[in-house]
Amino acid sequence: MILSGREIVRHMGEEIIIDPFDPKKVNPNSYNLTLADELMVYDHHELDMKKKNEGHLLHIPEEGIVLQPNKLYLGRTREYTKTKCFVPMLEGRSSIGRLGLFIHVTAGFGDVGFSGYWTLEMFCVQPIRIYAGVEICQIYFHTVLGEADSYNGGKYQNNQGIQPSLLYKDFEK
Repeated sequence: MILSGREIVRHMGEEIIIDPFDPKKVNPNSYNLTLADELMVYDHHELDMKKKNEGHLLHIPEEGIVLQPNKLYLGRTREYTKTKCFVPMLEGRSSIGRLGLFIHVTAGFGDVGFSGYWTLEMFCVQPIRIYAGVEICQIYFHTVLGEADSYNGGKYQNNQGIQPSLLYKDFEK
């Protein structure tokens, strides 16, 4: 089951943390998250799963920045989130999708116990100007049936900024 907006608010502070939290961003069954003021782009066109892929940061100025099609931009939410007993999931807002901007390629699913900022895998179908602070996506929470292990030591846990792929670490085992 998905928590209603009222249930999200009821669980705030202990089982759900969203920081900063703004009651105006609560929806009937989700909460809107905003875009931070930086993006990351990979330095090379060809990426390698077995290697650390370097990238550089782009600042989103007040006048916005234009994203180009066929290019992956990694962004992050301004909000830090944490859950203790719910499965957090991320989706783009319909208004964003109707402009042809995807906010995640495949990774909209979090784990019980995830703590950190959400890295957004942004991709557009035509050039689009985006702005820092826009309500870019929504987080919603599923209940878990049965006892669940908490995501405590994963490679993205407690992140502080935009997280490029760390898949290469799986090959180091």
